[in-house]
Amino acid sequence: MPTTSHSPPTSGERLSWKPILHHDLPASLVVFLIAIPLSLGIAAASGAPLIAGLVAAVIGGVVAGALGGSTLQVSGPAAGLTVIVAELVQQFGWAATAAITCAAGLLQIVLGVTRIGRWALSLSPAVVHGMLAGIGITIAVQQLHVVLGGTAQSSLIANITALPAQLVAHHGHSVAAGVLTVAVVLAWPRIPKAKAIPAPLVAVVAVTALAAVAMPDVARVDLPDDPLRSLILPAMPDGTPLEIATAVLTIALVASVESLLSAVAVDKLHRGPRSNLDRELIGQGAANAVSGALGGMPVTGVIVRSSTNVAAGARTRASAIMHGLWIAAFVLAAGSMLELIPMAALAGVLLVTGLRLVQLAHIRTLRRHDELLVYVVTALGVGVLGLAEGVLLGLVLALLRVLYRLARATVTATEVDGVWVVRIRGALVFLGVASLVRTLRSIPAGAAVRVELTVDHLDHAAQEAIEDWRRGHVARGGSVEVCRAGSDEAPLRALLAKLAAEGQQPAHLFITCADSRIVPTMITTSGPGDQFCVRNIGNLVPPKGSNSSSVDAAIEYAVDVLGVRSIVVCGHSSCGAAAAALAADVPEGSGLENWLRHLEPSVRRALALPDIVDPATGVPLSAADKLSVANVAVQLENLRSFPSVRRAETEGRLELIGLWFDIGAATARLVLDRAPYLVRADAELSKIRSSGTASAIATNPSSQ
Repeated sequence: MPTTSHSPPTSGERLSWKPILHHDLPASLVVFLIAIPLSLGIAAASGAPLIAGLVAAVIGGVVAGALGGSTLQVSGPAAGLTVIVAELVQQFGWAATAAITCAAGLLQIVLGVTRIGRWALSLSPAVVHGMLAGIGITIAVQQLHVVLGGTAQSSLIANITALPAQLVAHHGHSVAAGVLTVAVVLAWPRIPKAKAIPAPLVAVVAVTALAAVAMPDVARVDLPDDPLRSLILPAMPDGTPLEIATAVLTIALVASVESLLSAVAVDKLHRGPRSNLDRELIGQGAANAVSGALGGMPVTGVIVRSSTNVAAGARTRASAIMHGLWIAAFVLAAGSMLELIPMAALAGVLLVTGLRLVQLAHIRTLRRHDELLVYVVTALGVGVLGLAEGVLLGLVLALLRVLYRLARATVTATEVDGVWVVRIRGALVFLGVASLVRTLRSIPAGAAVRVELTVDHLDHAAQEAIEDWRRGHVARGGSVEVCRAGSDEAPLRALLAKLAAEGQQPAHLFITCADSRIVPTMITTSGPGDQFCVRNIGNLVPPKGSNSSSVDAAIEYAVDVLGVRSIVVCGHSSCGAAAAALAADVPEGSGLENWLRHLEPSVRRALALPDIVDPATGVPLSAADKLSVANVAVQLENLRSFPSVRRAETEGRLELIGLWFDIGAATARLVLDRAPYLVRADAELSKIRSSGTASAIATNPSSQ
């Protein structure tokens, strides 16, 4: 699938100079300006040498940026490890802590090689967005103190408690510098054609220049005088093997979890390729091994710098790498220039960045899916208790809610005209079997029974319990009729009633083939109302002006009226339209021949491509299937011939996604316009599933 104008390339894609110069270079400068004071502050709070924080920032940017699996994640010293590092410094000393960091990095590499990183994709979106919101609120309140010219406290509660006194205090120039920075950051993007230069960079440069001539008393960045001489190289820890192993394991696990959570969260901030979490663990491990060997602090993926990197317009991993190089160069050669920057200006940038992590769109979507409580609890937990504790609290709550929904079944038994009617409603799984059996055993022996299953899920344990009871009841002279005809009617009626009340609000336009074997809701496991679906022979999108008024109208209605967030073009294996186009035996002058002429550009594209290999079997696709894959990419290009599509995509309101469904394997693949042409589509399908207007009735396509 052709990448959109705002999508960064995949980790294996060759980097070109144009996006690096136009986007990554200015973004790296913005992240660099933020990373310097953050790295110094985290080092000071951890009891580590200040240079150790800078070393970690350089290594995190260069090593993790180059080797990691997240294209836009920025790594460096993290606030989430401050307490742990401080305890290790107090227990072992800094040299030993550096050695522990190095060993923890090697352990992370082992974890990455064993491929456990992908488990982070199982996190509930409510937990991830809640984590972002909690971090954002914590940062905003913390940096508000610095904007006001004061000093941030160690926790969210302490910062909120101290805020009233800070508001009435008078700090003169610091307040002016901070407020002016916030104003420039918010106002700059509203200026026509000004978006080419990131607002944070403009704000910091402008306020620094103003402070140099008009704000002599403002607090500024403070760097060590001789950075290299303050390096402390690692030494073996003096402690028991258990103590050392515990320290290594703690650093490795916390750093890994924070990096993976950050990578998953960053993926939700941009429309580019998703992170390879196993490779990200390997990259983070390599960075920690090198940082510890050079006397640096532990490294993790950091959401503040990463979200700033995305917001500043970064397109490739070059931004993270360059930000590390800028830190090294400026600290060694031009530290005095950095010391001109007011701390309040940097705090103003962070204040806006933190507030932007709390997105109303996420809140509305989670509320619609009844997951707002998980979001709120996670956000409050992260802010009040800490990152790991808050995320754990959110995960526990999300799991409890899933168990509650699975166990929420109503079983009633009533006698109607001599027949006992057992009604089972909801989701009946093993957790509700005990209640089910109690109700069934209350029915008199020998009675005629009608079991009405009005359920949206019935697991094996529940089915076996009903069947065991049925056999026993029949053996005792009774009769049992199990009725499943209306099993989905009640939940479906309730869902459709909810959709009718809310109005039609599909989030996606799904363009696919008219083949009866293609069921869009099965592929995406979405509910009714989530998709606006268009089906035709060959899933074609004739270019604008091709006199295909029906398809034109559907696209323009979906984009301009419904405001869909994505358009999915889905081809499939064994496509009859592709086979007909290659066979060229369609009756001349027929309507089908006229329609299949729109496939000619796809035929030319397919002929120019090398073999396309099935990623599951490693076998090249047939000529028809190869044409079907190429056709998806061509139709995505045709979509951009519509002005409304181009405009929405350019403004970041619309994403174009290409899928290819293997009917035999019941697997959807993402279509790329480069080798490999077919890759896993987990992230794209997850986005479609998680952002619809209705919850899916079924969540496992293979079970249908």
